[in-house]
Amino acid sequence: MALSRVCWARAALWGSAVPPGLYVVRRLQFVRSGLTWGAPRSSKLHLSPKADVKSLISYVVTKTKVINGKYHRFLGRHFPRFYVLYTIFMKGLQMLWADAKKARRIKTNMWKHNIKFHQLPYREMEHLRQFRRDVTKCLFLGILSIPPFANYLVFLLMYLFPRQLLIQHFWTPKQQIDFLDIYHALRKQSHPAILCCLEKVVPLISDAGLQWHMTELCTKMQRGIHPAVHDILALRECFSNHPLGMDQLRALQMKALSRAMLLTPYLPSVLLRHRLKTHTTVIHQLDKALAKLGVGQLTAQEVKSACYLRGLNSTHIAEERCRTWLGEWLQISCSLKENQTSFGFTLKILPVYSM
Repeated sequence: MALSRVCWARAALWGSAVPPGLYVVRRLQFVRSGLTWGAPRSSKLHLSPKADVKSLISYVVTKTKVINGKYHRFLGRHFPRFYVLYTIFMKGLQMLWADAKKARRIKTNMWKHNIKFHQLPYREMEHLRQFRRDVTKCLFLGILSIPPFANYLVFLLMYLFPRQLLIQHFWTPKQQIDFLDIYHALRKQSHPAILCCLEKVVPLISDAGLQWHMTELCTKMQRGIHPAVHDILALRECFSNHPLGMDQLRALQMKALSRAMLLTPYLPSVLLRHRLKTHTTVIHQLDKALAKLGVGQLTAQEVKSACYLRGLNSTHIAEERCRTWLGEWLQISCSLKENQTSFGFTLKILPVYSM
């Protein structure tokens, strides 16, 4: 008994004298030898957290692409018509997002360098103009989707009325041609009213020479003859003051001009005048930027888009003819002042209402 007590006392003394580090080493040795409960810890080094995150993201992206490809093949086999609409919708979203990023870059550059809209290059100016129109249309759809469960109705309306509610990114190739023809037909309906207004104001022109020029020009346009550039520029003084100046136009004249420029005519006279001024000023600024760039620098699609914006139905006209017409337009536009552009532009598009 005495011997056992001595042994226990020595063990207690040794245990208290063992330094903590030695205890930890012995404990680890016991763990490695399997004398304690629990699985042994691995001694391998792990990857860094950043490498783990990158590998996880790469794995998720790869799996997502595989699933997306299977989903597209499933839709293409079982729902071909829906798959066409789905593909156009997804591509339209991608193009709209790309347009938004480009517009943001342009606006940021304008803010950094204190550049105004009319000082931008032609392509950037045209991009901002078109993007603003697209965003306005998208905001209208967003407002319609605010009430609860109204988004389902909005999708139905988008399917039934794509021309009125969707932008060109979401049109099929056939719809793009058909809808542009419909819009141009709406423009043509206003041309006889504009020509009638021009004939009525002839007696109100004080200068006899200008009266004669206006009468001859109206006669040519009634016969479908395209007036020369000098014939239109000879009458530019009529568009600065009474009776064809922007501030002297009547409500019926402004409504006819609004229809010819694809602007809504169902607004009060004050708003109609403001929208006409803004629209013609923007086109005039675009024309100046395009004149600096040169028509020859534009692609075929850019030429056709520019002609259509200015009143020519370029969807069924050859590219060379479009370039010739656009060059004549620029020659007229760059010779006019901003307050002369409303009827000056109209005189250029009236002879082509049969195209």
